[in-house]
Amino acid sequence: MPRFPLRPSALLCALTLPALMALTPVAAKTLVFCSEGSPENFYPGINTTGTSFDANSQIYGRIVDFERGGTAVIPGLAEKWNVSKDGLEYTFFLRKGVKWHSNKNFKPSRDFNADDFMFAIERQWKENDPYFKVTSTNHSYFNDMGMPKLLKSVDKLDEYTVKITLNKPEAPFLSNLAMEYAGIQSKEYAIAMLKAGTPEKLDQEPIGTGPFMLVQYQKDALIRYKAFPDYWRGKAKIDDLIFSITPDASVRWAKLQKGECHVMPYPNPADLDAIRKDPNVTVLEQPGLNVGYLAYNTTKKPFDDVRVRKAINMAIDKKAIVAAVYLSTGVPATNPIPPTQWSYNKSIKDDAFDPAAAKKALAAAGYPNGFSTDLWAMPVQRPYNPNAKRIAELMQADLAKIGVKAEIKSFEWGEYRKRMQAGEHQMGMLGWTGDNGDPDNFLNTLLGCDAAKTNGSNVAKFCYQPFEDLVQKAKVVSNPAERAKLYEKAQVIFKEQAPWFTIAHAVQLKPVRKEVIDFKLSPFGRHSFYGVDMK
Repeated sequence: MPRFPLRPSALLCALTLPALMALTPVAAKTLVFCSEGSPENFYPGINTTGTSFDANSQIYGRIVDFERGGTAVIPGLAEKWNVSKDGLEYTFFLRKGVKWHSNKNFKPSRDFNADDFMFAIERQWKENDPYFKVTSTNHSYFNDMGMPKLLKSVDKLDEYTVKITLNKPEAPFLSNLAMEYAGIQSKEYAIAMLKAGTPEKLDQEPIGTGPFMLVQYQKDALIRYKAFPDYWRGKAKIDDLIFSITPDASVRWAKLQKGECHVMPYPNPADLDAIRKDPNVTVLEQPGLNVGYLAYNTTKKPFDDVRVRKAINMAIDKKAIVAAVYLSTGVPATNPIPPTQWSYNKSIKDDAFDPAAAKKALAAAGYPNGFSTDLWAMPVQRPYNPNAKRIAELMQADLAKIGVKAEIKSFEWGEYRKRMQAGEHQMGMLGWTGDNGDPDNFLNTLLGCDAAKTNGSNVAKFCYQPFEDLVQKAKVVSNPAERAKLYEKAQVIFKEQAPWFTIAHAVQLKPVRKEVIDFKLSPFGRHSFYGVDMK
């Protein structure tokens, strides 16, 4: 088990987590979350993974939020807002008296105000902003959603009022601002760190307005947070929050059993029977707003030919994969959005598993003897895929039967995502959990032309105008029924063009110890601990 130093003293450096917990005063409440990995950084604007969002969302506030356990947008750092009749102007009235955390580098001299909201947007939008390139220039969420083209202007009307003007209406705009990438950082802290010549500290030693302050981070070991006493919604019910970083699902389960952690994500499907029988544990579950898929790089041979993509879709036995790997925790996926997402097109039929037809289609496309390709498999368990390596092996065996030789490749998780976003693969597995409850978050963020650029989240590099036109039109229409029709048509085109082999939608499962009170499942698969208590 990794060690968890609290301060640089020999005694504390030698203490393990249970011993550390024993040192906590009796009255203090400590909750330990066995997280599945280390965050990439503490700047939400350049992240797209749940692992990084979980680590960040404890620290930062956003202008608007999603209700706990739901998808409704509620006031956050803005207490109210107005939207013009034409849908182009959003005026946000910011909350007064919102306090910032502080740390050894910085003590704030003022409360949150309009400058901070402006900074959060301009840092991702304006290339001349001194923070645009700090940590990374790849503001992938901001770019994938087409925000640079969408925003016309962001104006500070006074200390607590900001007006955003759009170039065109954007139906999911408020929901987009409630997402993790839009976490608000302190402009005053940013200026201080720039003057000190250490701008990177803004992202490495973060301060926010959120319910928990970062106390310590040790990569691949732990993140330690403390409840922020001046949080504007009121101090959290737990005093100390610890992320015990535990990549192996079986080890997470062992720690949960022993009470070394209280909440664990992504259990192994094979462990579920035992987990459900444990009298000290409750398994929370709901349908997952997610999809796991194999993306074909549509810009590389032979996957630039739709006939080849359709042939591979017919060659893989999806039902067998879902039965063997997901067990009872997943359903085979037909569409790129989950069945729980509004506008899901129920009329679409999945590609049949038909190796003989696949072989014929390959021959017609000019590959009578098959071809060689790579097949990338994630090195980590994700909410939409419990075991990518095993799935890759099953796919490899199916493809061999039609003469396609697939070489399985993998990399460290951060590197894997970076290389796939750069389009280095021919075929590669990824997936997605929705971040705002809107179909746009799947169909545009993962399959739109803006997101197909280098470093975008569209790893199929799929940019197909008939599909793009429907998805872009759906963004500017405000009527939900009209939007749903456009998205239903887009799913038909997706199925015809086959940029992905859709694998499965996984059930969201969360084993939680019974001493935890009021932990709520997030439809977006996030782990948020404000509002949670301990017996």
